[in-house]
Amino acid sequence: MTPKDATPPRSLTGCILTETGWIKGTLHCGDRITAIEGQAVETPTAPYILPGFVDLHVHGGGGHDMMTGDTAIRGAALLHARHGTTSMLPTSVTAPKADLTAFLEAVAACMERPAPTGARILGAHLEGPFINPEKLGAQPPHATPPDPDQLRAWAAIAPVLAMTFAPEMDPDQALEDAMRSLDIRAQMGHSLCDYATARGALARGCGVTHMFNAMSPLSHRDNGLAGAALAHAANAEIIPDLIHVEPGAILAARRAIPNLYGVTDATAGAGMPDGPYRLGAHAVIKARGAMRLADGTLAGSALTMDVALRNLVGLGLPLAEAARRLSTLPADWLGRADIGRLAPGAHADVLQFDAGLALTDVSIGGTPCPPR
Repeated sequence: MTPKDATPPRSLTGCILTETGWIKGTLHCGDRITAIEGQAVETPTAPYILPGFVDLHVHGGGGHDMMTGDTAIRGAALLHARHGTTSMLPTSVTAPKADLTAFLEAVAACMERPAPTGARILGAHLEGPFINPEKLGAQPPHATPPDPDQLRAWAAIAPVLAMTFAPEMDPDQALEDAMRSLDIRAQMGHSLCDYATARGALARGCGVTHMFNAMSPLSHRDNGLAGAALAHAANAEIIPDLIHVEPGAILAARRAIPNLYGVTDATAGAGMPDGPYRLGAHAVIKARGAMRLADGTLAGSALTMDVALRNLVGLGLPLAEAARRLSTLPADWLGRADIGRLAPGAHADVLQFDAGLALTDVSIGGTPCPPR
């Protein structure tokens, strides 16, 4: 007999992307995957059964800006779940101390009382405030010098699993040391650091936030963070909306960075019509698929992960690779073996796509969530 509160068993049949390749057969699950049965195939056919997407950089969606509280975080988690995101890190913008404290309190509240069919909240990504004030991009103007004690206080409110910082603002590496002691994934971004500084941070295990955007560029005579990442990074985010980064640059980063993974960097306009929205203290406009400040600066994205999958496949990536760069690799960056993959014992976060790569079925922990 199934316990009253247990997730009812489900079975999905199709071509299943496992850690060892495609299997044509059936996936069985409750809240966890219990078995995968079938035969290995070289060339998959629809329906394609893929692991749920893991988005480690997302500010909002469905009209909701996550800086405005737990209701907004839950609303954005519902929107992104309908587009295949099954786990996420709500991401802050650079903001005053009190606002970041309130944001983390909202993340903690969502983890305690999650939306039943929303993306799983794993913890938080702090994008700032310890970034370079001369490389804000669309971040509000609240950058501050690194404060390891403040970071420790924030991490006591909610799990901070990733943090974007500018290494040149942390010359004694006190912030980096604090992140390491708190098991926070340090990611360089909104930075004007030189090649040597970036290379040193990469050697210490740092990752990279939204590759190519808001960082010192690649140059053949005056190299910066982007060039160091291409030469030395093992892990980096990239925004595959084909607006933040043009196709050739995405392919160059894919060739150079083994664990390059996709994020949406989505803001409130994701899944919504054109018009005005919020990004922290900023007013932003959605138009022609992009989110921008009034001066034209890109301000996050309107991307969802199902579109990211189609974009990567459209660039020539095999479906299996594209899916893993949106699921398994970001999960691996967090050290999570229970999400982002289809394997017995993992959370039953399962997506089904048709032959045109339209999303037709979403399960989060075995619970169906109607796709968009």
